[in-house]
Amino acid sequence: MLRNELLYAHANRVRKDGQGLVWILEHHGERRQLTVTFCDVVGSTTLASQFDPEEWRTIIGAYYDVAGKVTARFEGHIAQYLGDGLLTYFGYPLAHEDDAQRAARASLGIIEAVERLNVTLAERYDISLAVRVGCHTGLVVIGDLVGDTGQGDIILGDTPNVAARLQGIAQPNTLVIGAVTHQLLGDDFAYQSLRTPSLKGITTPQAVFQVLYENTARTRLEALASAELTPLVGRGSELDELQTYWAAAEHGLGRATAIVGEAGIGKSRLVRELTEHAAARSGWFVGCQCSPYHQHTALYPMIDLIERIVLRPGSSDAPEQRLTNLEGFLVQSGIRLDEAVPVLALLLSIPTDGRYEPLQLSAEQQKQRTFEVLLTVLTRRTQQQPVLFVVEDLQWIDASTLEFLATMARQTPNLPILAVFTSRPDAKVVWPKDVDIPSHTLERLSPDAAIEVACHVAQQKSLPTRVIDAVMSKTDGVPLFIEELTKMLLESELLEERDDHYELRGPLPPLAIPNTLQDSLMARLDRLAPVKEVAQLGAALGREFDYRLLKAVCPLDDATLRQGLEQLVSAGFIREKGSPPQATYHFKHALIQDTAYQSLLKSTRQAHHQRIATTLEAEFGDLAKSQPELIAHHFTEAGLSAQALPHWEAAGVRALDRYANQEAANHANRGLALLAALPESHQRDRCELALQLVLARATTPVVGPHAAAPMYSRVRELAQVTGSTAELLPALCGLAYAHIVQGHMEKARALSREFLDLATPLGDPIALSAAHWVVAYTAWWQGDLVEVRDHSRRCLALYDADDHREGIAVYNNNPGIVCGYLDALSSWMLGYPDEATDVMERTLAHAHELGDPYLISVCQLFSAQLAQLRRESGPAFAYAEDALHTAITDDLPAVELWCLLPRGWARAQEGDAAGGQADIQEAMDRRRRMRMGAVWPWYLTLSAEMWGALGQIENGLRATEEALDWVDRNDERLYAPEAHRIRGELLLLDEPRDTRSAEESIRRGFAIAQSQGAKAFELRAATSLARVYLRQRKFREGYELLSPVYGWFTEGFGTADLIEAKALLEELSHHFTPPTITR
Repeated sequence: MLRNELLYAHANRVRKDGQGLVWILEHHGERRQLTVTFCDVVGSTTLASQFDPEEWRTIIGAYYDVAGKVTARFEGHIAQYLGDGLLTYFGYPLAHEDDAQRAARASLGIIEAVERLNVTLAERYDISLAVRVGCHTGLVVIGDLVGDTGQGDIILGDTPNVAARLQGIAQPNTLVIGAVTHQLLGDDFAYQSLRTPSLKGITTPQAVFQVLYENTARTRLEALASAELTPLVGRGSELDELQTYWAAAEHGLGRATAIVGEAGIGKSRLVRELTEHAAARSGWFVGCQCSPYHQHTALYPMIDLIERIVLRPGSSDAPEQRLTNLEGFLVQSGIRLDEAVPVLALLLSIPTDGRYEPLQLSAEQQKQRTFEVLLTVLTRRTQQQPVLFVVEDLQWIDASTLEFLATMARQTPNLPILAVFTSRPDAKVVWPKDVDIPSHTLERLSPDAAIEVACHVAQQKSLPTRVIDAVMSKTDGVPLFIEELTKMLLESELLEERDDHYELRGPLPPLAIPNTLQDSLMARLDRLAPVKEVAQLGAALGREFDYRLLKAVCPLDDATLRQGLEQLVSAGFIREKGSPPQATYHFKHALIQDTAYQSLLKSTRQAHHQRIATTLEAEFGDLAKSQPELIAHHFTEAGLSAQALPHWEAAGVRALDRYANQEAANHANRGLALLAALPESHQRDRCELALQLVLARATTPVVGPHAAAPMYSRVRELAQVTGSTAELLPALCGLAYAHIVQGHMEKARALSREFLDLATPLGDPIALSAAHWVVAYTAWWQGDLVEVRDHSRRCLALYDADDHREGIAVYNNNPGIVCGYLDALSSWMLGYPDEATDVMERTLAHAHELGDPYLISVCQLFSAQLAQLRRESGPAFAYAEDALHTAITDDLPAVELWCLLPRGWARAQEGDAAGGQADIQEAMDRRRRMRMGAVWPWYLTLSAEMWGALGQIENGLRATEEALDWVDRNDERLYAPEAHRIRGELLLLDEPRDTRSAEESIRRGFAIAQSQGAKAFELRAATSLARVYLRQRKFREGYELLSPVYGWFTEGFGTADLIEAKALLEELSHHFTPPTITR
């Protein structure tokens, strides 16, 4: 009733929007997975010609009758009678979690029923019928296509066509199934693989199987016994408690207990672990399972249990043999035959042929006698060994079995028996008041346990983080969901297997619902048919939605809507927080939301999303402003790309403001993906420009400026086309930065100068400060230290943290921070080490005030670099570790690899040269993979220094050669003095007696440092060269070289370099009479 109210109320409400939408709503339909069978009589045309039409009508009617009864038993729906053919749906109008199994059982049942029917037909008409059945599972659209014409619902899609084609290739009295159905049936049946046929009209080849028979292991526990199981995780406390119960049962203190949990939560897996524990301790396990097909068959689980352990199900034994088997079992159990056989034979429908006196009992007496015999069988067994008795799926229990279990539970405290019952939360099991059966509810797995399950499915090969995150977000800690979704991904083309891990081949698309879960999820949804549309509308709103928005877009009146939501809460579909109209709702399972959403026709989805988006704009302005991605999503799903684009841009900018770079990139990419659907225009270019700029800004701190270069190039191109100077300047800034980190210094210098030339006449302090930092940063790596200091200080003079906080964000870096650490580093290079430390400390403090993780981590990194330049290993290590922690925590891999350099150097200085070199080598390898070239001479000179400490001179020399080659090719001159100096030091280690080459190399470094004004590197080179002179006994030359360099300094006399220089001057002075050293 509610379904029609919703559809027709919605149709009337939106009728003004166009007749097409009204048609969609009035002629509603659904998308769902369906298992379809097509059953046909073999050679019916020839057979029909042999009979009078009336006789043939009777024959076919008898066939229809037996087929219909079998189909009804498994709750299939015969949709069409096509002559002698039957088209049957399993999964509509009501889905079950085992529709494929129902279809297979019904198909085999029809074949058997027709064979039985042939006995009558042969006697009356001298005819024998044979049937062929084809079965296929797939996605269909189902619904009323032609309105009120009496045709009813029909299905569209390949699924019925494939089922009909499979029927066409089946042999008489056989069932043939497709690959998807085969996957769903699993080990429940035995198969014969057929050659892959070419099915007429079906373009995709598929594997085909003939179903031979149903396997006899019918309980879930028996199936688990032969399955390859993932280890039990996250159930330690529950298993401990059950094992404690078992230990008590072994000593005669039995009990009954229940395990409650939703489908797929792991009830059977937990019980399986308990059965293995009991078996290892000489226990006897016996188990049975309630059946959804036999909820009204008295004592069905007990009948099935005896059939399996005594009578060999599926065998062709004659009734006499079955009776003999039963007698043998009872004799082995020490039970009197005259008391037990009449009762059990009647229960099992085995004729006794007069061998036993018939029972003269009322129905109630018969039931009680049956209970007594069944209990006697169990209690006799307990005299030999303790018994673990398991009954699963009590949500499908029949009344008589429930009464028997209650009777048994009353006796267990005095017997060595542990009875374990499993059920789902919605089971309506009411025990008598005098029966106390404690229940234990299984909760969802913790995130760690859930990840462990996924890793076990992947056979301990690590999965990409994005895959793990996607699986966890969809499965909500339900083990079955985790296993099936992970299996689906492993079997897809999305992942590529490596030696010890999997890698994504490309972007990870939204995850589909695995075929193996579709039926069970749809069944849960169908059980709430009256309010299913409320769930579907809620699913269109999202995993979480609030009542006010739902009410605004739902055509139902307030009372009816509240009633529907109450039913969804009671059924466990959604959780409610608060009370309407302030209530919010949350789908308990992401896959339930997906199922509800994906069951909607695409046209209906779009209509819902359009309504939601326009309502958000018109009535929920605050929500639309605070969550622009929400309104963008709904416009996108409504197919309204032009309306969605500005909201995706707003969402990206807002994410950037929160330092949520990955989310900002996702929003920008969602918007850019919509552009292809729009015609070329000035407005389209403006939208793309804005989105590309958001994407570039988001990419820079996460992957690195080099990765943002294509986006900035596109921004530059679009800005020139549209005449947008405001966006052209950030593009030039971003491109210059990208070329810096790639080591293309001349290109970076040209772009930074172009940026400065354009920004200067504008007089905008924000743009000018950004231009100055880019010029300064380029000059830094080129070794133009005076220019670095000049532009850094001009930038800092313009910088106002409060006034410029928002405006500077578009330039993807904070000028005050960048020029702060550049001013500090250049001060050290120019010979002011104490000033450098003060400036760096102030800059780091300012970064913490701003709170941007990227700025903090970069400032920590350059603080580590400054400490490394000052040769202070303790602070260098501490700052590097802080930067590394920030980078890892906030997913900043480009910063992360830089941190390894000063940390590696610091480790080496503390005595771990091998560990230090490993850090530096890892940074170099990762930088090569990321194709980032800048700062390469720094990497290589530190590496060379480490190789020297390890005594591997040749490796060190190769590193300095590579560094100097890079300097020559890319004009990145900053570390040229150090590369030459360290090369000289390595040559001295290699050939201590031949100092000529070493002296030439160090002297070259000394000259370059002088030309740069790099007093710090000049001092180091002078110290190294003076040490060479000391070795050559040129004491005066060494002293006269080093003394004026040392004498230039006015601060920093506690630094290692100046301390070392002073000590060397004193050593040199011992060999002649120099001027007095005052500092």
